Amino acid sequence: MNVVTTKLELITKINRYKERNQTIGFVPTMGYLHEGHMKLLEEARKDNDIVVLSIFVNPLQFGVNEDYDSYPRNQQRDEELAKLSGVDLLFSPSVPEIYPTEPSYTVKVQSRVNVLCGRSRKGHFDGVATILTKLFNLIKPDRAYFGMKDAQQVAVIDGLITEFYFPIELVSVPTIREADGLAKSSRNVKLNEKDRNEAPVIYKSLSNAKNEIAKGERDKEKLKALITTTISQETDGEIDYIEILSYPNLEEIEVIRGKVIIAIAVKFTNARLIDNITIEVK
Repeated sequence: MNVVTTKLELITKINRYKERNQTIGFVPTMGYLHEGHMKLLEEARKDNDIVVLSIFVNPLQFGVNEDYDSYPRNQQRDEELAKLSGVDLLFSPSVPEIYPTEPSYTVKVQSRVNVLCGRSRKGHFDGVATILTKLFNLIKPDRAYFGMKDAQQVAVIDGLITEFYFPIELVSVPTIREADGLAKSSRNVKLNEKDRNEAPVIYKSLSNAKNEIAKGERDKEKLKALITTTISQETDGEIDYIEILSYPNLEEIEVIRGKVIIAIAVKFTNARLIDNITIEVK
């Protein structure tokens, strides 16, 4: 595995791959790798000649109440996991390497952001779109891999690739779950024993709604009420939001039809958990 830290080193390696007509699969991350990242790398390894992983804690993604400095980092561990996962090239730049000066240009995301988690994280997806525009231009991947655990991010990236004509295939990878259905997340370690026992109810509530849709229910408000009741009766968690939207456009719908997402966020004692399912409804 090659580890590079500068744009020049990266471009030199990428050009060699391109000269050999090797396909490139790209997995962008902010590091502190976990099982979800490993699954993305596994899928990239299956589909491509070369797997490129980036590790960069992007300051543009952090809002005023989000502590960039305390974001977990473990470069040595990440490099070991990347090597075990078959990564060919790891790009791990410093902040000055990516932003040598205050950015003169950033990407402004106009749609798909004023719902779900984006509603309370103003500017977050602008930061995501800006760094990915830089990385896509540097790496020129054939395919880019993202997890559906953050379905809103996948939707935003889908729009970015479409809007700017990036010749990149977006590969969305299903959410990795624990045996009891809880979506795997680095935040799960913050759950106390009681909350950890209750947290799988989140996915249970989504599955109940999916089952009702399969039986013919199309009333959005009834489905949201069903989810609310399940969470309220079986957990002490506080519901942040429940939304049923078109996907990937993330637009309000009156009748459930076509591809839709049912998404939820629930606050427990020490962690706010998100989950979702997408369904194709005829």
